[in-house]
Amino acid sequence: MLTEVTAGPFSIRGISVGGVYTSLQVPRLGAVLDVGMPLKSFAGTDRLFISHGHMDHAGALGGLLGLRALMGKSRPLTVFAPAEATADLELAIAAQSRLQRHHLPVDMVAMAPGDERPLAADLWVRAVRTVHRVPSLGYLFFRRVKKLRPEHAHLPGPEIGRRRKAGEDLFFIEERRELAYVTDTLPVVLDREPALLSCRVLILECTFLDDKKPVKVARAGCHIHLDDLLARADAFAVEHLVLMHFSQIYSPAEVTRILGRRCPPELFERVVPFVPRTRSWPG
Repeated sequence: MLTEVTAGPFSIRGISVGGVYTSLQVPRLGAVLDVGMPLKSFAGTDRLFISHGHMDHAGALGGLLGLRALMGKSRPLTVFAPAEATADLELAIAAQSRLQRHHLPVDMVAMAPGDERPLAADLWVRAVRTVHRVPSLGYLFFRRVKKLRPEHAHLPGPEIGRRRKAGEDLFFIEERRELAYVTDTLPVVLDREPALLSCRVLILECTFLDDKKPVKVARAGCHIHLDDLLARADAFAVEHLVLMHFSQIYSPAEVTRILGRRCPPELFERVVPFVPRTRSWPG
């Protein structure tokens, strides 16, 4: 059973257990985020964003491609991935194609920190450098919207049209940060990339929650501890903070209880725990 939560206008579906598997789908963005498990309902989505090459985040790529072939999807899957990982991903896909005796079509897009790619008419994605034990990225989805400059807001429509035809610069481009996905990283990314803190929705790993595993353990594995977020609680300007990638040392119910107990109310009211409604984690 997949977990599904709502954060603002976004439905976020999938599965995430720290160190085991993570794969999420955001239908409104036409995006699958990581592929630690091949999920049939994700196979129709044509864009995949891989954060890094660890098996719990990228190990099921061949399985997802196989599902697409079974569905008769002839369009290549567009795979966005850290530039340092793309050659090895392509080698793995080639080996799996040979094993299956069937071509598994992929358009690989190598991303470096700061790279931007258009996804739709006004939708873009930007790669953000995260800090893990292997090359890794987060992804920020944003829209570029043309807006009338405030000093021209009083002008009637025909006058705006006349001035536009005359070549006047009446508009500016506003960046609307819709959603960011950040996983398997040290918390320093939140300091280096302040844009993440002002997204409409931030999907963020929070692997450890209390002294069952202290901060130094999180640091050693290049993961975020809840203590890291509490130290930055006042900096979060997001509308919704979707926390996921919890360690299985906590039950789903424990996750919600600990977050409610430890987070200040003004932060907790924006937190959306990505946990199933079952007593245990899936699988």
